[in-house]
Amino acid sequence: MTRVKSERELEDIQRKIEYTDWEMRVFVADILPKDYEIRKNMKDRMLELENLVNTYGGVVIVRHIQNKAVPDYNTFIWEGRLDDIISEMERENANILILGNILKPHQIYKINEKLRPIWAKAWDRVDLILKIFEKNAQSAESKMQIELAAIKHMWPRIFGMGMELSKQWGWVGTRWKWETNTEIMKRHLRKKEQHIRKELDHYSKVRAQHRQSRARKWFLTIWVVWYTNAWKSTLTNALTKKWVLAEDKLFATLWTSVWKMWLPTPDGRGKNFLINDTIWFIRELPPKLVEAFKSTLEDSIESDLLLHVVDTWDIKIEEKIRVVDEILEKIWAHQKKLYIFNKTDGVSEERMKELKEKFVDLNPIFISAVEKTWLDELKTQIVENL
Repeated sequence: MTRVKSERELEDIQRKIEYTDWEMRVFVADILPKDYEIRKNMKDRMLELENLVNTYGGVVIVRHIQNKAVPDYNTFIWEGRLDDIISEMERENANILILGNILKPHQIYKINEKLRPIWAKAWDRVDLILKIFEKNAQSAESKMQIELAAIKHMWPRIFGMGMELSKQWGWVGTRWKWETNTEIMKRHLRKKEQHIRKELDHYSKVRAQHRQSRARKWFLTIWVVWYTNAWKSTLTNALTKKWVLAEDKLFATLWTSVWKMWLPTPDGRGKNFLINDTIWFIRELPPKLVEAFKSTLEDSIESDLLLHVVDTWDIKIEEKIRVVDEILEKIWAHQKKLYIFNKTDGVSEERMKELKEKFVDLNPIFISAVEKTWLDELKTQIVENL
């Protein structure tokens, strides 16, 4: 029986349990319930999950969908099929099982226990997204926000962190007290969460001061939102003539940026506007993640105009518009909104006609950020709506 001596050792234990330095050979799996919308979009959901894996740096070698109305209470994937998956993972030398859903703490724990003999691990969809965020985070604030989200996601799992957190002696005050490493870890994470929230509160106050300064200078702010990979960064580059990372990759940009954009106005004098470029949206965006990024989103939620960038090529365009609008509703972003249908280059006239008829209620503005076509119309609409 060993004793954990320091918080640093606890962090090392957490890292060993939650992370791996191996080459990621991934088995992705999910269940196919009776819900019509989920069944209809399952192929798209799995493709998105594979893109997330590729973004993180792993390779999907096997994929499986189990046709079940409800998840198994203990292991999500029904236990008999889970045993088959584990055997297949062992044959294929896969070391990560990623479930395309959000699992309950006891489910992920029991799956990990079953994977222990083949030295593999299980992540759910939130684990994967958090790891991508952690990998891409650059600013001190974004790193703290990711850490806060990870703590909130990890908190209910502490009870099942395996044999590494068995009962230990711990030093409390001026006397020894029998307690578990689980209790030590909870106390450690609670202190860490308090510290992070205090630091994020400081960033929030600084950002509020910046907003007041911009208001005094009569700077109007535009917030750009999008379902991931709608080439939003390419649009930002075209409007501001600045360079923003634009990759054909999920979550290539993570941090928040504010860019200045000059537009002509009816009085002929022109005016500077600010474009607020924030995190992406995606279906089933974990609530913990949205809450962790609350300080970053404050600027955006208080913006004067919202540009919702849509991928014209996407065959799931209607669903992804709905996903973004639902998230905006949840975070109380109710300002005026323009729908920007991007990537019109290469789109047939027939498809354009179909989109214009289908989304006529949204008054869409069709552009190509790459070809820089119809940008003048977009700029005119921005000025008129501000």
